[in-house]
Amino acid sequence: MTDAHEDLSSATGAPDASGVADRPHHHARDGGHHGQHEGAQRVPTSDTGHQAQHENTQRGNKWWTLVAVCLGTFMLLLDITIVNVALPDIQQALHSSFSDLQWVVDAYALTLAAFLLTAGSLADMYGRRLMYLAGLVVFTAASALCGFAQTTLMLQLSRGLQGVGGAIMFAVSLALLADAFRGKERGAAFGIWGAVTGLAVAIGPLAGGVLTTGLSWRWIFFVNVPFGVAAVIIAMLKVAESRSPQASGPDWPGFVLFTVALSSLVYGLIESNQKSFTDQLVLGCFALAAVLLVAFVIAEMRMAHPMFDLKLFTLPTFTGGSVAAFGLSASIFSVLLYLVLYLQDVLGFSALATGVRVMVLSGAILVTATVAGRLSSKVPVRLLIGPGLILIGVGLLLMRGLNAGSGWTHLIPGMIVGGAGIGLVNPPLASTAVGVVAPQRAGMASGINSTFRQVGIATGIALLGTLFSSQVKNVVQAKVAAVPGLSGKGPEVASAVQSGKVGTLIGSLPAQARQTVATITRTAFTTGLNHILLVAAIIAFVAGVVSLVAIRGKDFASQTG
Repeated sequence: MTDAHEDLSSATGAPDASGVADRPHHHARDGGHHGQHEGAQRVPTSDTGHQAQHENTQRGNKWWTLVAVCLGTFMLLLDITIVNVALPDIQQALHSSFSDLQWVVDAYALTLAAFLLTAGSLADMYGRRLMYLAGLVVFTAASALCGFAQTTLMLQLSRGLQGVGGAIMFAVSLALLADAFRGKERGAAFGIWGAVTGLAVAIGPLAGGVLTTGLSWRWIFFVNVPFGVAAVIIAMLKVAESRSPQASGPDWPGFVLFTVALSSLVYGLIESNQKSFTDQLVLGCFALAAVLLVAFVIAEMRMAHPMFDLKLFTLPTFTGGSVAAFGLSASIFSVLLYLVLYLQDVLGFSALATGVRVMVLSGAILVTATVAGRLSSKVPVRLLIGPGLILIGVGLLLMRGLNAGSGWTHLIPGMIVGGAGIGLVNPPLASTAVGVVAPQRAGMASGINSTFRQVGIATGIALLGTLFSSQVKNVVQAKVAAVPGLSGKGPEVASAVQSGKVGTLIGSLPAQARQTVATITRTAFTTGLNHILLVAAIIAFVAGVVSLVAIRGKDFASQTG
């Protein structure tokens, strides 16, 4: 993504698969007035300066452009937050395994991470309106395919296609706004866009519960179709085309190496669920990922126009922000999948009831994000991001201590504290990427930060799933072996816990064994969940400490002064 977002300031972090977008805040509008604060930077807002960087090829209606971008963004974020709540129903309907569910989420995150930067480069070359239309069409069509999926594989492939469309839209949407609006109107446009992202994040779990419980899990995907069609029509009729006259071609070698390396890593992690970390296939995947990542670094260092400019990592603040983006996604957002499975598969809540309970987390995010957005122009960025990640770690630890007799209210304190941490981190996080580089490099910087988010989701879900599965198997086999008449059923019970089929299994058992096995399965699930909550907390704590140490005020000043 060469300069697709080069007019965007620290406020314009792209939304991500974790379901929360960086909302535009004060620095998008101050034009560098608060240069004494971390994260502030000068933003070129004059028409002359903008035309030097972007080539407009037709006139468009800026407010209709805002509507088209907001529709696309709302559709993307709604889809992301809806899916988690519907996963148990998908599991039952398509007879999906635990690994299958991981791939339903990771297929989207992988393709989004892989295509994000390349999509920005293509948009600079061939036109942002054209690529946005292409992204809308691909995402909408893929959503319909997801809804019609008859097998888990079809759903996974369709989710991967959704990720391709989503990557194009993420890469282009904010650049379209930056091209359409100037001065104070640009600030207002980003403010409206931020409100739409917040609305999508807030209502996603509830909407997912309503659709899944009231209609079917398929409607969480079908609901995208009317939004997508409306956005396509508006974009075709009302959005102006723009491209970069100095655009360089995509970095295809980097794209291929990065995509295959990340895919190999995630595949190895998920396969280790069924096998082990010492299995030859798993070790082979890890070795291939390591070799390809080294090759990727070498290739990027030699490319004249790399998709991943490694020189950016010489800035401690940029590195700290990337670690924070990864840690945020790999910790609490990766754990969310397993919390939803706990609420539905173990506690027996419907999708709607689960969505209502997950809104405790969403509500805490929204309330705190509003405060953090205002503080970000007055408080050093590292004192929001670092403590925010540490709060997330504390929230995850508060959720631990679950046992076979726990109710959902045990999770409330941790959800509130964790949500408050997310709300502190998200608004200022993008400034650690675009706030420390020159405007013409802001597109790539923002794209790399967003890519780290997707990589965090993909690897976090895979790693935590492997650790969860291992714990469940160990507990089940140890406890089932002690039950008369069930000594050989350990693997079957463990599989039922992971696949959400505990009820079916218990119904097939002798009456005298049912209560015992029900307690064992709840104990196994909560033991596994407690374990991954600890691992996720450690990830959040490490990311928080790194952010506190690495993010520096002088990095912002040196780029803006």
